[in-house]
Amino acid sequence: MGSPVEDRSEIVFFDVETSVPTRTGQGFAILEFGAILVCPKTLTELHNYSTLVRPAHLSVISPLSERCNGITANAVATAPTFADIAHLVYDLLHGRIWAGHNIIRFDCVRIRDAFAEINQPPPEPKGTIDSLVLLTQKFGRRAGDMKMATLATYFGLGRQTHRSLDDVRMNLEVLKYCATVLFLESSLPDIFTANSWVSPNATTRSRSNGKSPSQEGLLNINKGSVLQSPAVESKDKSHPIISFAMSSPTRDAQNITDPNIVQSDPFNLSALEEEISREPIKSDVSMVEKPMQESSDLASSSSMFQPCSSSILVLEPDGICVPSIDASLVPSFHGSQRIELLHEGFPFHLHCTDLKVRFGINTRFSDNAGRPRLSFVVDSSPSLCNVLDACDRVAQKLTVDSGSISDWRPVVIRKEGFFNYPTIRLHIPTAVVADVAIYATEIYQKESSGAVQRLLFSRFDAAELGSLFMPGTFVDAFFSLDPYDYQQNAGIKLVAKKLIIHCK
Repeated sequence: MGSPVEDRSEIVFFDVETSVPTRTGQGFAILEFGAILVCPKTLTELHNYSTLVRPAHLSVISPLSERCNGITANAVATAPTFADIAHLVYDLLHGRIWAGHNIIRFDCVRIRDAFAEINQPPPEPKGTIDSLVLLTQKFGRRAGDMKMATLATYFGLGRQTHRSLDDVRMNLEVLKYCATVLFLESSLPDIFTANSWVSPNATTRSRSNGKSPSQEGLLNINKGSVLQSPAVESKDKSHPIISFAMSSPTRDAQNITDPNIVQSDPFNLSALEEEISREPIKSDVSMVEKPMQESSDLASSSSMFQPCSSSILVLEPDGICVPSIDASLVPSFHGSQRIELLHEGFPFHLHCTDLKVRFGINTRFSDNAGRPRLSFVVDSSPSLCNVLDACDRVAQKLTVDSGSISDWRPVVIRKEGFFNYPTIRLHIPTAVVADVAIYATEIYQKESSGAVQRLLFSRFDAAELGSLFMPGTFVDAFFSLDPYDYQQNAGIKLVAKKLIIHCK
């Protein structure tokens, strides 16, 4: 179907837009395919192709699906089916290096499923560059959750449209920007250390020095100085994006967590062939998330799997209409399902201000790797209790209706004798990048002047974290509501995405 593999040196950036399953057993249907062929030496676009795709049943395009990407049933009614374009997709993809954002977990699997549905062999890549994995390893979490929309905002590239051709072009631009930043950092490694990517408002903390962030740990750069470095030799293989994808993820993860380690040259090309994955793309069964189960990986893995993450609302308890809270089953990994809480039909997170810490960091429980599961307890306002109680009711009902016999644990804690003093527990998840543990929650400090600075930690240290969340401390919190059903216990886990600590 395609030309010989050895002649196909271009990188193909591709993206699929799909329907969003809304019931058990319903899969994803491809609604749009878009791709660009890119010269690996100049990163110029050589060719592009995009088309809407008509699914077998137009009814799979639900209102939730339309909100995700704007593709309606009317828009695809006269579009070709996937079988009609399969030969073009195969020719574009087969034998080339595949590139895209979160393609290993999503787009590649959807392509394989689509070819299986029409009983045709799927295309196979020469290598795969997943920019979500790559940027997390090489660029760190300086842009937050590393979703394409967040990265685009970070670099001022505009809003993500969630349309295939727009998204792949934005993906390429993001990679160019990231590579440029790493190139500049490599030019003066003694100045641009592993923490140099933090915004000017960010601070670093290390328990070993015992000083405040303003006293020590900050990287001060003379903004008026001119950056100078020796000329870099240019060779055919030395384009920043290609070499950016090649160096050791383990070594770079260490650099991210230790500001005293000088980063190696990110443009070392020696590991190109080792770093591009040559194995066939595997299906979703390679995932480790379990359906509706609480685990140390729950927050991080669920955030990686959100085809429609831009539709998540951030709401304050007083702004929520309690009768509009509902729960729905949505697809998870392994073909299973999980419960998602909705407000007026949209997934939502909560934003609460001035939460008073009742009990500080708890480290009594550990995950499978032996790391403490971090959490702390705060007082809950009446309006927050009303919202969480409503979430409990709808999630518990759906859990029971789904056949679960697990004991339900209310999200609002009301101890005997202290019923009028309800509390909630906020969890601080741990993310693991190349076997190095980091806090997945963004943590900030708000001074009495109103200035807010981000705290960056040089290592995983529960005791140091505990010193920040002492009883009586006030925090602002952004958190998700993650239903779980695990080992005969079920409930809603409140996972902190962002915490702002008020200084006294």
